[in-house]
Amino acid sequence: MNQHQIRNFSIIAHIDHGKSTLADKLILETGGLQKREMKDQVLDSMDLERERGITIKAQTVRLQYRNDKGEKYTFNMIDTPGHVDFTYEVSRSLAACEGVLLVVDATQGIQAQTIANVNLAAKNNLAIIPIINKIDLPSANADSVKEQLEDILQIESDNAVLTSAKEGIGIREAMEAVVKHIPHPIGDTEKPFKGLLFDSWYDPYRGVVVLIRVMEGSVQVGTRIHFMANSTEFVVEELGAFTPAPVRYQSLQAGEVGYLIAGIKQLDQTKIGDTVTDASRPTETPLPGYKEAKPMVFSGMYPITGDQYELLRDALKKLKLNDASFTYEPETSQALGFGFRCGFLGLLHMEIIRERLEREYSVDLLTTAPNVIYQIHSVDESTILLDNPSKLKEIRNIDHMEEPYVLGTIILPEEFIGTIMALARERRGVQTKMEYLNPKTVLLQYELPFGEIVLDFYDQLKSSTKGYASFDYEFLDFRTSNLAKLDILLNGELVDALSVIVHKDKAYYQGRELAKKLKEKIPIIYASEALGAIAFRWKTQINENAKMPAFYNVFSEMNHNEIAGYKGMDRKFAVVMIRDKHDNERIKKRMDVCKEIMEVYADVEEIHTEGESLLARMFSAIYLGDYVSYYMALWNRVDPSPVDIIEGMKKKLM
Repeated sequence: MNQHQIRNFSIIAHIDHGKSTLADKLILETGGLQKREMKDQVLDSMDLERERGITIKAQTVRLQYRNDKGEKYTFNMIDTPGHVDFTYEVSRSLAACEGVLLVVDATQGIQAQTIANVNLAAKNNLAIIPIINKIDLPSANADSVKEQLEDILQIESDNAVLTSAKEGIGIREAMEAVVKHIPHPIGDTEKPFKGLLFDSWYDPYRGVVVLIRVMEGSVQVGTRIHFMANSTEFVVEELGAFTPAPVRYQSLQAGEVGYLIAGIKQLDQTKIGDTVTDASRPTETPLPGYKEAKPMVFSGMYPITGDQYELLRDALKKLKLNDASFTYEPETSQALGFGFRCGFLGLLHMEIIRERLEREYSVDLLTTAPNVIYQIHSVDESTILLDNPSKLKEIRNIDHMEEPYVLGTIILPEEFIGTIMALARERRGVQTKMEYLNPKTVLLQYELPFGEIVLDFYDQLKSSTKGYASFDYEFLDFRTSNLAKLDILLNGELVDALSVIVHKDKAYYQGRELAKKLKEKIPIIYASEALGAIAFRWKTQINENAKMPAFYNVFSEMNHNEIAGYKGMDRKFAVVMIRDKHDNERIKKRMDVCKEIMEVYADVEEIHTEGESLLARMFSAIYLGDYVSYYMALWNRVDPSPVDIIEGMKKKLM
């Protein structure tokens, strides 16, 4: 095949900007599939991808395009994920390409992941063709997007293609831009075979299927190949490409992208980023490969029944083959039995793995609360990476602990700046940049502890901005922090698998600040009925520790009479609402309405629980409430420990 007629490119974009829809239309336009064979997100092979409307795994397809002059071109197109958790998938795909189609929603403009993907493309020296999509929508503003391309991304907008992938507008123009602006591959076909392994998966009938980009030389069916990283050798049984249906070829040459099957049965015999070469005539130097993906979120996964342990282990092996950013190792919990400590790039990544284990392999799982990785420095100057809080007790002579920090980029409407700044400060964020992208849109950058954003930061960001904010982050470094292990006991027994590491100062700070606001006020604590026990504990802790009256009630039991009573208040009362992201929608609305009424007559403070599981969120509220009562005692100049009045009452009742 003539390399001048080949174009290798990826499609990159912020989530939901139309990558997969554009890929669908390119396949249809080039005849890869007939209209009757088409379905939405045709390259998204997993049910999870279709249900969630996102791309999880990068997918490749070979298309044949004939331009208006009758010239025939081969397009090797890779549709990539858009969510921040799957950036590693994007980086691998880009290494097999010479250019990218950068899809930008004409109604939303540049978003956080747009910037991150452009930076990845620039690092790989790829040609970038802007695709301004969804121009058919009434709120589309292509001119504004063109300005953002030049001002924010420093990309010339003259070559931007205006499309509506949904309506099929601008598809031919996009393909002509690929031919014109993306360079053809350059690889010496006479040199020894050198291929980049950029993806793989396990087929139960054919073994490991490997996706390769041939950089130099060629490979044929029957060639004995050598994987340089693992020093393993196999004979090629099948070569081909996806159109999207698999089509077999006798050979793949420099510049081409395709699949390779060589009877590889062992799951650990291939490595993403490895260099594949001819065993009888090997290349002298391997390709640089990829920077090793480093999981930043860890969680324990345990089979609910012990007889599923082997099933879980085999399933993890197969998922690992298809996802180099996922890690696992065996671990044992006294309470939960035998399981695995698993590492992920983020919470969505973790959720996808868990759902795939349950759906594809029928494993019933118990998953512990996620945590980030920490660095432990000992007095002898050694460093330990801690991915499991329960192991902290085994480490001796600790000098200090460090937690991971990320650089977070937030793009949001100007009206929500104050709310998001407060959210970032609450998560111990330090602002490093604030820039107006246009009169109504702002870019904020914060250095944030990763542990503060990994659980519910994204959810709160979206809810606080009515879904308009976008968020992306990249790892910065580890920094010394005041950390401690929080043990959780059930019925007085320590459950090691539920241990978490928390930042001391945060609870201290939050508790102190709230106590300051409640100074010289009589607190009234409210929560949903599900968290009524938490509200009651707040009340009793304030009674006992701060030595002052406090009251509580729950939604929806809080009646109209109680609301009417607020009219007679003289602002000596302060209301604390304990709110949970999983509160019933009617309860949330009732709280909002009551808050609006209460604020006229009393000071109202909202507390949001933190954590993924219900247990974690309950303990976060309990932990905070205890510190509030402690600091209220200090403000009241009383000793929180003694309860003389209670002891006196008990004696009189005897």
